[in-house]
Amino acid sequence: MTDVARYNPISCDFHDVLEAAATTRKVVRVRFVDDAGTLQHRSATIVDVFSRHGAEYLWISTGETLRLDRLIAVDDTKFVTRWQ
Repeated sequence: MTDVARYNPISCDFHDVLEAAATTRKVVRVRFVDDAGTLQHRSATIVDVFSRHGAEYLWISTGETLRLDRLIAVDDTKFVTRWQ
């Protein structure tokens, strides 16, 4: 995921959902689209939400780092970018 120029920030409301889940360390179901465009599912805790090189990321307990604009949903909360 090196194309930061096309990063679409998620809304502040959904960012708050991620931060709350990271704080509680509860296991959540994360749905996202991988680099190949395939829908993926993980059950994991959110370790950190951070920014790097102009994009925002989610680090989950599986060891994976996911770009926030690739997220589909966390548990029952569906995500949309700020620009949709």
